[in-house]
Amino acid sequence: MSDPGGVVVGEDGLARCPWGLSAPDYIAYHDQEWGRPVHGDDALFERICLEAFQSGLSWITILRRRESFRAAFGGFKIDTVAAFTDEDRTRLLNDAGIIRNRAKIDAAITNAAAARTVREGHEGGLDALIWSYAPDPALRPAPVSTAQVPATTTESVALAKDLKKRGFKFVGPTTAYALMQACGLVNDHLAGCSARVGPV
Repeated sequence: MSDPGGVVVGEDGLARCPWGLSAPDYIAYHDQEWGRPVHGDDALFERICLEAFQSGLSWITILRRRESFRAAFGGFKIDTVAAFTDEDRTRLLNDAGIIRNRAKIDAAITNAAAARTVREGHEGGLDALIWSYAPDPALRPAPVSTAQVPATTTESVALAKDLKKRGFKFVGPTTAYALMQACGLVNDHLAGCSARVGPV
């Protein structure tokens, strides 16, 4: 009997993590983005924001609105979002292309200011800070099934604590771990997944 949480072979003959075939939108994201290293302060800021907006929702909801989010938030340029005014908040709350949640919108603006402070006061900026929490990949065997993929780790708890201390909002340990997965700090593609690169 096959493991229901193990890799699944798609119509193209490629084995993928089961969620990577759960909807057409997920295939390209799974194959080309998820788990691949993301660097750059603005790029990581975007991921922090999107993971926060995802909280309580499915990722596909965010994925399908990503271009609208980018347009609404000035391409997630840290300096641009940090300068948003009350008029921008009102504009965002009326933008049907994004998730119109006041607390999450406020968090994105707050996080931009926090990210700018990190960039100015931490050597290597937000990029170096976040990547300092990446665990040694040699110590992380490839999960065989989704049941072996954690929701949080000691590293994600520590990252969330550090970001919160620096003024970030909506970055609990679970959100921090989702960020680590999405940005390649950890490789949670299953053993046998065609998109898995690195130690198996």
